Amino acid sequence: MTVALALILLGGLTAALAPRLLARSSWADREPVLALWVWQCVVAAVLLCCVLAMALCGAEAWQAVRGHVFAPAPQQVIEAYALSGEGDPWAAALAITLFACGAWTAAMLTREVLGARAARRARRAELRTRSPRLPGEEESGGGQLTVLEAERPDAWWLPGTDPRLVVTTGALRRLEGRQLAAVLAHEEGHVRARHDWLLYCSSALASAFPRVPVYRAFRQQMHRLVELAADDVASRRCGRLTTALALVGLNEDRGVFTAGGSGGPEHHDHLPHRVNRLLGPAERLSVARRIRVSALASLIPVVPLLVTFVPGLRALG
Repeated sequence: MTVALALILLGGLTAALAPRLLARSSWADREPVLALWVWQCVVAAVLLCCVLAMALCGAEAWQAVRGHVFAPAPQQVIEAYALSGEGDPWAAALAITLFACGAWTAAMLTREVLGARAARRARRAELRTRSPRLPGEEESGGGQLTVLEAERPDAWWLPGTDPRLVVTTGALRRLEGRQLAAVLAHEEGHVRARHDWLLYCSSALASAFPRVPVYRAFRQQMHRLVELAADDVASRRCGRLTTALALVGLNEDRGVFTAGGSGGPEHHDHLPHRVNRLLGPAERLSVARRIRVSALASLIPVVPLLVTFVPGLRALG
């Protein structure tokens, strides 16, 4: 029970303190991909703390669970965790609570995924209505560019088995050739990095537990960092100035660049910062520092594993 309580305490401290510590970092905008990795490691550590604590609490409370958790372990390892043979009601309550939290998180993730798929199906149906395929086009490969008749400049990527970049005629009239290529590269960056799954997971955790600071900050940062990472993909292919002009061309009519602009969706609120970042790029971290930060982040989820397995390893040693 002591190890389980230590894991719960560790998870709580990480969930409360990690967002504050990461908010103080000045390198996230310069290295969005690295920042994405650090956030994922932090959240994985919190989830690991909960899962491992649930397993140990269940082993403390019920003999059947203990038989599965410690099935291959020798007797001295089981004794190292000081599990009572009577079944602790507090351990049972904690195990049931943690299991319920996990089930609720899974339900929220399922809701996010199914909702996104339904929205994607609806957009594909609308796309087929507004821009029907020509005869013989069904046999062609994916990755096609679809043009919609619309005055408003817009572009988006529809992932799936038949991925498509959708661009309105308003965007084609406003964007030059290289700028359109930058928009395509930006959206391809989202698809190749599977940013949609990061957004699903972060939204599910924040929806399930809106008062947990690390989950709330995780969702906010994912929406911001995935756009910065995709901007970098586009700027490497087409140049920073071209990418910045493409962002301005697509969004200047939305009012996000004016002093009293409404901003609109969450990812639009960061557009002025994204354009300024492209026009005045900060120096990247050195390769050595990137490797060091990445390695340290990778060790964060290892801490709950060490807390869990050290008593058993000591007993074996």
